[in-house]
Amino acid sequence: MSKNILTAKVAVPYARALFDFSVEKNIMHQITADFQNLEVFLDESAELIEYLNNPVVSNAAKSEILTKILKSQVNTETFKFLMVLVDRDRINILKSVISAYLELVYETASIKTIEVATAYPFANLQKNTLIQKLKELTNAREIRLVITVDSSLIGGFLIKTESKVIDFTIKNQLQKLAKHLDTVLEL
Repeated sequence: MSKNILTAKVAVPYARALFDFSVEKNIMHQITADFQNLEVFLDESAELIEYLNNPVVSNAAKSEILTKILKSQVNTETFKFLMVLVDRDRINILKSVISAYLELVYETASIKTIEVATAYPFANLQKNTLIQKLKELTNAREIRLVITVDSSLIGGFLIKTESKVIDFTIKNQLQKLAKHLDTVLEL
């Protein structure tokens, strides 16, 4: 089993517990906003992630750094949850907990997360048009796009949902053409 699968298995119960707590206390919107902001912040703070994942660093030091950086920025309950992760030596799975929590929120709110790989960044009009089309196709109330730019695709884009991959890339079309030419030229 890979580390990511194990991390996800450990993260899901924490995410579920926080989700249930946030619904019960009617603070889901605040915690969701905190986690969305925290997700972006952690993606841009590799040093902090490295520090929190370091087993040599004491839990007290991890608590201290989180207090200095985040206590005034997040909801009290979100901060308490982060301290629980530190106390239980689980702060190293924070990113997985955030992802699992947000998945639960999006699933509950009928928000579909769809990955899109594109050769070039989308203009706002293209992005909005794609979101509208995806809403129609998936019957989702909202669409959350996770866009990655991959210049190896040459042009076009690739859409990944939970169960489908739709490939509109030039790279894919060239590969299909090459296969077709191989079969035609073999005759």
